[in-house]
Amino acid sequence: MRKVALVALLAALAGGAGLGWLERAVRTPMRPGSEEMVVWEVPRGATGRSLGARLERDGLIRAEWLWRYHLWRRGGLAAKAGRFEIGPGMSLAEIAAALEGNPLPEDEPFVIVEGWRLRDTDEALARKGLIEPGAYVAAASDPSWVRAPFPIDGRTLEGYLYPETYGIVPDRFDVRELVQRQLDTFVERFWKPHREEIEASGRTLHEIVIMASLLEREEPAPEKRPLVAGILWKRLDADIALGVDATSRYELPQWNDRRAFLKRLRDPNDEWNTRLRRGLPPGPIGAPTLESLVAALRPEQSPYWYYLHDKDRILRPSRTAAEHEALRRKYNVY
Repeated sequence: MRKVALVALLAALAGGAGLGWLERAVRTPMRPGSEEMVVWEVPRGATGRSLGARLERDGLIRAEWLWRYHLWRRGGLAAKAGRFEIGPGMSLAEIAAALEGNPLPEDEPFVIVEGWRLRDTDEALARKGLIEPGAYVAAASDPSWVRAPFPIDGRTLEGYLYPETYGIVPDRFDVRELVQRQLDTFVERFWKPHREEIEASGRTLHEIVIMASLLEREEPAPEKRPLVAGILWKRLDADIALGVDATSRYELPQWNDRRAFLKRLRDPNDEWNTRLRRGLPPGPIGAPTLESLVAALRPEQSPYWYYLHDKDRILRPSRTAAEHEALRRKYNVY
């Protein structure tokens, strides 16, 4: 019945002024002048007619029935499976033509690991031959060019570039595009859903990001991070050194270089040394996940002021310095 009704409607409109209106509608974009483009996927096995409902739902065409009219007029659509770049600034006729063209090249997954520093991501990109060494660090060390809905208080974008698996096309790779995508993911995953809570927290966004980066490296169990956050914020507010050893590793070329780490751990002139210096480190020490960001935003109150991890990386909190020292001896922790 729907098909009969559509045919009847098209027949009624196809005469005279109705035909002219239909053709104008086919050639007028949803948003004339818009430069917005989206990557839109045609599933394998999909017919041209079946795409109309999705195109309408995604705000790319005015109506499914107009799409079907256009396909009837042009004699069908040989859409190819794959991803296509189309947008609301294109007319329905232009979208149809684009979907018969060549799809975008297939992308490859690139994993940015939780806690990675800018230099770690840079090295991984260089190993894949996607950049010259240092190009990612250079792009992420200048916050002035990125689009962000908040001011970047740090010297670099460290901590704001979300760790995730990103699809990249090697022969079209743009390092700035990746940096912007990571920042956009941070905005969508954390900043937008928690904006009001951040503003009411009494902490700046930058302080929260720094704390989250410490939690990412300090506590392997996400469910324990709110407790560690509570301890660290309490020590910070009481002007007690945080004692987060991971901060002394931040500037090491190799994170697990134990000899270099122990040397920096004893260096009172190292601005990243939170054993010997009070306050937060100068900036984030890596890329925190959503779990760490939320833990920094929602610390758990407790009677504890200290903590350590045993050889199995199990958290051992304590209330007093004496308890903490006893745990150090018990678990042989430096």
